[in-house]
Amino acid sequence: MGSLTEEKQKECQLTSAHLSSGENGHQCMPETRRPDRTSSFSSKEFSESDPLFHNEFYGTALASGTISEIHGQEMPSESVRALVIQILFPFLLAGFGTVLAGMLLDVVQHWDVFRNVTEIFILVPPLLGLKGNLEMTLASRLSTAVNVGRINSSSEKWKLIIGNLALKQVQATVLGFLAALVTSALGWILEEELIVNHVALLCCCSVVTAFTASLLQGIVMVGVIVGSKKVGVNPDNIATPIAASLGDIITLGLLAVISQVFFYCMEPYPYITYLVCVVFLCLTPMWVILSFRHPESQKLLFSSWEPVITAVVISSLGGLILDRAITDPKLEGVVLYSPVINGVGGNLVSIQASRIATYLHFHCPLGELPDDAKGCYCPCRSFCTTGPNGRSAQVLLTLAIPGHLVFIYTIYLIQGNPDPPTAVFIFFYLAAAFTQVFLLLGIVDVMVHCLWKCGRDPDSFSIPYLTALGDLLGTGFLTLCFLLMSLMLFNHLSVYLFRASYLIPFILLKESETLQI
Repeated sequence: MGSLTEEKQKECQLTSAHLSSGENGHQCMPETRRPDRTSSFSSKEFSESDPLFHNEFYGTALASGTISEIHGQEMPSESVRALVIQILFPFLLAGFGTVLAGMLLDVVQHWDVFRNVTEIFILVPPLLGLKGNLEMTLASRLSTAVNVGRINSSSEKWKLIIGNLALKQVQATVLGFLAALVTSALGWILEEELIVNHVALLCCCSVVTAFTASLLQGIVMVGVIVGSKKVGVNPDNIATPIAASLGDIITLGLLAVISQVFFYCMEPYPYITYLVCVVFLCLTPMWVILSFRHPESQKLLFSSWEPVITAVVISSLGGLILDRAITDPKLEGVVLYSPVINGVGGNLVSIQASRIATYLHFHCPLGELPDDAKGCYCPCRSFCTTGPNGRSAQVLLTLAIPGHLVFIYTIYLIQGNPDPPTAVFIFFYLAAAFTQVFLLLGIVDVMVHCLWKCGRDPDSFSIPYLTALGDLLGTGFLTLCFLLMSLMLFNHLSVYLFRASYLIPFILLKESETLQI
């Protein structure tokens, strides 16, 4: 018995040598006992920006080649059929939300404020991008808190909720103001003219829209997540799709109404936009104080700005393309379809980012890459491998085409147009959407692994970057699609005119003979 005990102690010492040392090291325990999750999280301060499982929970691949485990459980496997069923409903739900947003943008583009202050179109992608920057990140953080059992007590629950909502209001106010400044700068560069009242209008509308939309969607997210916990449903499966489906339509509707109201109030009350903007900015210190009520939101208040600010700048470039497309009659359909192609691409790549991050959580500690991800990147690794990430990339890329077909014909049926979409438009549109999703799925593979290697949790940092890139690529490819269509139409028209020119002499000769008779 003594020798058996010594053997077990040596085995435990060998295993612990591969794990994180220092304060987080675990004592040797019998094989039948598993770590207590509650005590593990309470023994160390846990931040929502950190990975769900810390290094001491990862386990490592031993020399014998055993599969790494978390809490004694291997990474669950799933069939392609189960993967499609789980992804399809949230994908369609979020897609129909983008369809409604696109149809709403197609209607409000004719309002007075959109006609007179065209720079407001540059604001649309960054404000809609707040869905990925703030709402989906909040849903991920609160869902994680629910799944690790951190909101069981009433006091802890309300501290966490209030702290995260206050943090989100700080981010929404600052990002809304920053998006308006970037929009004004881009408009000034293009138009070579800066109208101060228009700048004030953009800042006021952006801040009020971002603040109000963030508050409304945050309350909805809290209700969904807390309610799903009570009925025994995993919030990870429903919170993010609801955030994606509601975010675009709520934000765009608020932007249209608020900007129209302030546009009409500018002439009789020219200082109202300045006053309202200053009032909302002065509320920021109050939200900062409230966010300090919880340590996780306090830490994120200082560490979460880099990805969201970069995402706002990238999305503004997509808005610049949209603003240019509005003034060109050849690109009339860009306004209707841009929220659809941008939203679908962002939703699909967010799913893949989450799955790759989960795979890394299970197979290696933060800062290290698995063996199959080392070396130079090859696109075949993203789509041609038989592992879980390659299989999910194949499924997501396959869903892009039928999904967009459903959304195109949904727009056609709701609008009630007498003529269905042409085959040429469908071909170019699907080519643009497929190329966007293909590039995003390749980028996400590189980005998530790079963030993981640099010691940053991809769940917190990758989604803002990817949704912003989706906006830029989607708007750019969609504009190119309509340009190619207009070029083909011009070529066809030229051919018809060229052929008709041969008939003109015969028509004139016939007319002259008729007159002579």
